[in-house]
Amino acid sequence: MLATALAGPAAQAQGAAAWPAKPITLIVPFPPGGPTDLVARVLGQQLSEQLGQPVIVDNRPGANGNIGNGMVAKAAPDGYTVLYNTSSIALSPALYKHMTYDVQRDLAPVALTAVVPLALVVHPSVPASNVKEFIAYAKAQGGKLSYGSAGNGNVTHLTAFQFVRNAGIDAVHVPYRGSAPADVDLVAGQISFLTDTINSVAPFVRDKRLKILAVTTAKRISLFPDVPTLAESGMPGFEAGAWQGVMVPAGTPRPIINRLNTEILKALKTPAVLEKLALQGAEPLSSTPDEYGTYLKAELARWAGVVKATGVTLE
Repeated sequence: MLATALAGPAAQAQGAAAWPAKPITLIVPFPPGGPTDLVARVLGQQLSEQLGQPVIVDNRPGANGNIGNGMVAKAAPDGYTVLYNTSSIALSPALYKHMTYDVQRDLAPVALTAVVPLALVVHPSVPASNVKEFIAYAKAQGGKLSYGSAGNGNVTHLTAFQFVRNAGIDAVHVPYRGSAPADVDLVAGQISFLTDTINSVAPFVRDKRLKILAVTTAKRISLFPDVPTLAESGMPGFEAGAWQGVMVPAGTPRPIINRLNTEILKALKTPAVLEKLALQGAEPLSSTPDEYGTYLKAELARWAGVVKATGVTLE
């Protein structure tokens, strides 16, 4: 009986030492061509070179990432099915009435990889060149302003909601089916402002069809170094971003998690990856598995409070 008990850990260690011995499937729970998919493919390609095995991206979009997340949660914990997740994984438990998986019980954190900053942008007709002026203008409008988002409960919605609440603004939320239509309507003047990912709004900012007032990250970003953060603009401690990370099924051997973490952090330091991330407006992150776990726990608690305040629930 003791021999049987010892065989499990021994077999695990042997399997971890041989990993990877075959192709790895990287589940991306969002459509091809989007900001998450683009970063995942850049990282996957570099990991393929480092590990000597193909890293195959498998897009499984739907339900704000929950379809792909649930697939990985139920996959074999052998290191050959890996999840490329976003901050939506910290929002879903508070948003959805029915979940097929428990993020903390069924998935194991590997590493934080990148964050795509959000930016507060307004229509050029808005008579404000900074956040303070915009808040004063919005308050003077007496509830006439509207703001868009990529959808109810999306990080773009919840970040804008936090901004509106913190600023004491009365504004109407208009949810869209994704960032693209929201951005187009803002350019057309159908809505007044929004907080959206920097890679979505950057082209409109550059050709002056939108005006950027601030970014939502803790520090200024390399893509727009002269644009202040919301924290600098009168909202101390304000921080939000569409962060990304890697997770695996719970029960994956720790040596495999540690090896994958090491390879991901190595990949995130390579010039080729850094250059491609910069083109997407993504800022590289890094963490140990335990640091990612601690961060995720804090994010789950933070966004639960925000979601409760919005009153949004999803099926």
